[in-house]
Amino acid sequence: MAVAGDSPAEGPRLYLIAPAAFGHGDPERIARILEGFDVACVRLALATGSEDDVARAADALRPVCYAHDVPLVVADHYRLVPRLGLDGVHLSDGARQVREVRKVLGADAIVGAFCRASRHDGMTAAEIGADYVSFGPVGASGLGDGTVADADLFAWWSEMIEVPVVAEGALTPDLAASLSQTADFIAVGPEIWAAADPEAALKDYFAASG
Repeated sequence: MAVAGDSPAEGPRLYLIAPAAFGHGDPERIARILEGFDVACVRLALATGSEDDVARAADALRPVCYAHDVPLVVADHYRLVPRLGLDGVHLSDGARQVREVRKVLGADAIVGAFCRASRHDGMTAAEIGADYVSFGPVGASGLGDGTVADADLFAWWSEMIEVPVVAEGALTPDLAASLSQTADFIAVGPEIWAAADPEAALKDYFAASG
């Protein structure tokens, strides 16, 4: 299984980020989402850095994802990928570790790289083995120095680079709609988990990106 590949003609596919505070009811919620939506990949990205917490969450989420033939990747903990039977890793530090991680995990694992709003970092990650590059935040988030990955970056990438690109961070349905012709994947997570009804919130993103 791989997240890489051309997006469908109707627009980008959904890339689901699991709740940062993963709880007992979350596997069931995610299962309902995978049953109801075309999700390309699920990312496990816990707020805690504990490997034990990551392992427990992965054990709960892995059978849900595999039952729906959806790849499951973990944020940053690439050395846990083989042990936990995961499909790959999402690296949050851009191109810095891509080459090393590719050697460790091999050619079949998914290796994604979050490159903030840096074209240079994105191109480097793509050249040295990333399966996808992620840019963000797309909307105003109040984090970092306030730099956003704007529409021009995604338009340039879609025209110049073949490696798939993910849009993430402070997304709104309107922003998702504006990227429907240039992003291969739209990553949502905190945006829907904060809602009273995450599945209903996700419908807005699904409709906007289609």
